[in-house]
Amino acid sequence: MPASPELIAHARDLFADLAPIRVGGLFGGSALYIEDDVMFACIIGDVIYMKSDAKTLPQFEQAGASPFCYDKPKGTTVVTSLMSLPDSALDDPNEARIWAQLAYGPALKAAEKKRIAKARKAAQKTAHQGKRS
Repeated sequence: MPASPELIAHARDLFADLAPIRVGGLFGGSALYIEDDVMFACIIGDVIYMKSDAKTLPQFEQAGASPFCYDKPKGTTVVTSLMSLPDSALDDPNEARIWAQLAYGPALKAAEKKRIAKARKAAQKTAHQGKRS
C-alpha cells in the first residue's frame, strides 16, 4: 500500500534537521534518502521503517520495534534490515533524530555496496562493448 502524502510530510518533518530528504519509490511504498542515495528509512503502508543491521537490531528490538514483513506465496518473509520506528519517536523529532542517526550507519554501508556493484557493472559493460568494437 502506498504511503499517504500526510505520512510522508510527517516523516519529512520528523527528520527535517538531518539533511535534505529525497523521497523515492520502494516496495510500493516510499523510501527516504539523504545524501542522494543513502536510504535510511522508508514508509510502507502506515509504518515508518528504519534501516538496521546486526549491530543496531538489538536496540530496535529493545525499543519494541518490529521488522518489515511481507507474504510470499510460500510463506511470510521477514526483512530484519527494516525495523519500525519505535512508537515513542513518532511524534518526537528529537527521538526520531536519534533513531535516524542509528539507521545512518547501516544505510551508508548498503549505499556503498550498491555504488560498488553499479561501478563494477558499468566497467563490465564498457569492457564488453570494447570487445565488440
